[in-house]
Amino acid sequence: MRFATGLLTALLLSGTAFAHNWPCWRGAQEDGTSLETNMPVHWSASENIRWKTELPGNGHASPIVWGDKIFTVTAVLESNERRLLCLNRKTGAIVWQKTVVTTPAEGKHGLNSYASSTPATDGGLIYVTFLDRQEMVAAAYDFDGNQQWLVRPGAFSSMHGFCSSPLLFKDKVIVNGDHDGDSYIVALNRTDGKTLWKIPREHHTRSYCAPIIREIGGKTQMVLSGDKSVASYDPNTGARHWIMDGPTEQFVASPVYNPGADLLFVTGGFPQFHIIAIDPHGTGNVTSTHIKWRTTRGASYVPSPISVGDYFFIVSDGGIASCFEAKSGKQMWNERLKGDHHASLVSANGLVYFLSDKGIMTVVEAKPEFKIVAENPIGETCFASPALSNGEIFLRGDHSLFCISNQK
Repeated sequence: MRFATGLLTALLLSGTAFAHNWPCWRGAQEDGTSLETNMPVHWSASENIRWKTELPGNGHASPIVWGDKIFTVTAVLESNERRLLCLNRKTGAIVWQKTVVTTPAEGKHGLNSYASSTPATDGGLIYVTFLDRQEMVAAAYDFDGNQQWLVRPGAFSSMHGFCSSPLLFKDKVIVNGDHDGDSYIVALNRTDGKTLWKIPREHHTRSYCAPIIREIGGKTQMVLSGDKSVASYDPNTGARHWIMDGPTEQFVASPVYNPGADLLFVTGGFPQFHIIAIDPHGTGNVTSTHIKWRTTRGASYVPSPISVGDYFFIVSDGGIASCFEAKSGKQMWNERLKGDHHASLVSANGLVYFLSDKGIMTVVEAKPEFKIVAENPIGETCFASPALSNGEIFLRGDHSLFCISNQK
């Protein structure tokens, strides 16, 4: 049941990976974009809902999809359990649920949850991460729910709680361990969980970002914002290519890359808000040489942005959506949507999907002119980011998981 990891990595980096699966945080391309063209555009709490399943416990982790199975994690506070769930994709029925760890509720930010880290799968195993008191826990399960390994790769302490979604690369499970202590990034062996490399971070400051991996300038670059910096590493070894200071102290949103403009985009955070476009071809410290444009208008802290075609799209936590020309940074539009926003953006078929905390999905054309195509209420509070797979959208609300489909 082991998957050919080299093939998976090649497909992930090519941007054509399994268009019908959504295997990790922000999907197969790690940036919220989908190559599919038949995604639903219009729905409501009663229209175009293929099924709705009440989930035990609660959490903000996104669902992931592989074939006919959906996986997500939840926290059942009555029993202090952190669970991995498997659902039947066709019916929404819960096939199995496994307790990964039993631990008291940690201190956290009011907008965080006790199950915020999105799992990842390679088609053979599902990889999950949680916090157990003052330690990070990473574990792997097969598709039948059997635990293959569980390890504790390092300490973790944060007043805002835990959210470190695993990223898969070749034979590795890579996890961001930025926290208020001896922070680190760690790569674990997919087969047994043993540490393959572990590198220290300099500023000992929490962040909640997942890296993005791209082939840029003849190098495999794993870019991560956090720890008062933006940095690029070689995911094979953990060696650093380049680093940029700041532009702020703490980050939540994941970076994105636009190949046409050949720029990386980062938004954050706390205490200052910035959007920056970075030329990713540097070495050493690139703070004063490789920032191509910067603005504080429209920046977000929690929602991850998206870049489609020639444009960069973002929504602030307060619900201000913006479109920028990716290469120049020229702002094309800036519009208020309904309610606060903390879910990350997704896109498909020339449309960008903005999901508000109130569960309203605003669908906007991915163009330099602002045009709303649809506003779709789901009827539940939503903090988890959507998953897109094979013509269906999977939305996680406070209580339920929804399958939205054009098919009856």
